[in-house]
Amino acid sequence: MSKTETDNSEPDLGAAGSQLSTAPAEPPAAPGLGVVGWARWFWRQLTSMRVALLLLLLLSLGAIPGSLIPQSGADINKVAEFQKSHKTLAPVYDKLGLFHVYSSVWFSAIYILLFVSLVGCIIPRAWQFVGQLRGRPPGAPKRLDRLPAYTTWRTTAAPEEVREAALKLLKKRRFRSHLAGDAVAAEKGYVREFGNLVFHVALIVLLIAFASGQMYKSDGTKLVVEGDGFANSILQYDDFKSGSMFSTDDLVPFSFDLKNFHATYQTSGPSKGTAVSFAADVDYSVGAYGKSKRTTIKVNEPLHIDDAKVYLVSHGYAPVITVRDSKGKVVYHDAVPLLPLDSNVTSQGVVKVMDGYQDAKGVSEQLGVSLFFLPTYGGGSSVLSSFPALDNPVLNLTPYHGDLGVNSGIPQSVYQLDKTHMKEFKDSKGAQFRDNLKPGQTMQLPNGAGSVTFEKDVKEWAGFEIVQEPGSGWALGGALAAIFGLAASLFIQRRRVWVRAVQGPDGVTVVEMAGLGRSESAKVPEELGDLAGILYDQAPGAPDAEDDEPVTSPNPEVVPAEGPEKR
Repeated sequence: MSKTETDNSEPDLGAAGSQLSTAPAEPPAAPGLGVVGWARWFWRQLTSMRVALLLLLLLSLGAIPGSLIPQSGADINKVAEFQKSHKTLAPVYDKLGLFHVYSSVWFSAIYILLFVSLVGCIIPRAWQFVGQLRGRPPGAPKRLDRLPAYTTWRTTAAPEEVREAALKLLKKRRFRSHLAGDAVAAEKGYVREFGNLVFHVALIVLLIAFASGQMYKSDGTKLVVEGDGFANSILQYDDFKSGSMFSTDDLVPFSFDLKNFHATYQTSGPSKGTAVSFAADVDYSVGAYGKSKRTTIKVNEPLHIDDAKVYLVSHGYAPVITVRDSKGKVVYHDAVPLLPLDSNVTSQGVVKVMDGYQDAKGVSEQLGVSLFFLPTYGGGSSVLSSFPALDNPVLNLTPYHGDLGVNSGIPQSVYQLDKTHMKEFKDSKGAQFRDNLKPGQTMQLPNGAGSVTFEKDVKEWAGFEIVQEPGSGWALGGALAAIFGLAASLFIQRRRVWVRAVQGPDGVTVVEMAGLGRSESAKVPEELGDLAGILYDQAPGAPDAEDDEPVTSPNPEVVPAEGPEKR
């Protein structure tokens, strides 16, 4: 075979051939973040502005069910009624925690994440802001004429004199300024960033105040008749609810006596009967041995005692009733608070004589009297009061005898009468016995069973709400601080000003002034023009300045080279 014979086989190129291959190279494996990397990534996401806004939106949306759905912490009876009326929705709401939104796991998670996000956002920004305050404004750029606000002129004053005058002027205008080489560097508007920080800190204060207010709050109501009093103890409340961290030791020690309640009403016109004023005169004391003080509690004018506020929330009438048995013995004598049914204070209630009453045969029984009260009886067949004041009071009484059911162990309302085991009194015709009385009149029970007297003294009662919210003051302060911080961050602009004064080739000083804002605003060129006008008065233009070609500015608001316009 000839040596020149060609070999058609593929040559082996080795490593060089693999580098010349057109096949796509496999991408290198991405390095794993690891636990620390993922934690850093999660922290950066959590402390970002968009996540904070998202959490704030979720918190607002999460509070909506708490306003629309009955909450067990506010009124457990309404929750029970809702569960009876909505057999399908109630179990779903219960599993989602919608009957106790503000203490649910998901709401608490959003709340805590928002709190952590704000703290993580504030700390580095606050540290950066402190560094800016400790530092100095940066020196002047090499080309001031490239800045959006710029002006220049020539003057016979020495450069040192111009810089000194500019330094004094800027400090007088509350700029943080200093000499940096051949220029004066100044900066103003640090309150903008300070306001931003105050706004975020105020949000944290609001969150803490809201949390403490929910955990340590207490809210109770008490009905007090004229002449009676109240001591701030859980046993004395008609209704009481509190936060999860509240204890009886947190109750503010005070007491008060209701001396007099007075109200005024419109007597004519389309708004006749409308209340003009409600006021309760009370004597109160703080602590076990506090000195008694007289004050007046009005609507929206509560009594402040440390962290507690006593609000006047309702009122009504309490006619004084005396019940005697068949032998004339007084078995009941007290003012009976009645619940209003309408705006004219048509009221109803009951009297329960549980012990001491005996009928004409000497048999011990319990007595119940249903009361229906009209402060102003209009006459005729009217069953409703025509005016809320005590102009013509009439009391309708319907007596019963038997077993009130109070010994059964089942709680019952003091304003309702359980007639299950009660019998009606009958008149001579066999009809149910009842009567209308005016103050001072007495109703004789049939068959000598006793009597019921409507005394001339008709007292009034006042309903008070006693609220303790430890975080309310902090919440108010946080809200005001948030408004201040937001206003400062929106309306104050961070801006810098430089004044350069150097000697030109002909020996005449060239003055350049430039301003730069963090955001576009007409305030920077206006302020620069004002500063330039004042400085021009102290370092006026050279006599031959009009022979030179004017130096123009990219901003039409800035004054040209002949000298700044005086404003």
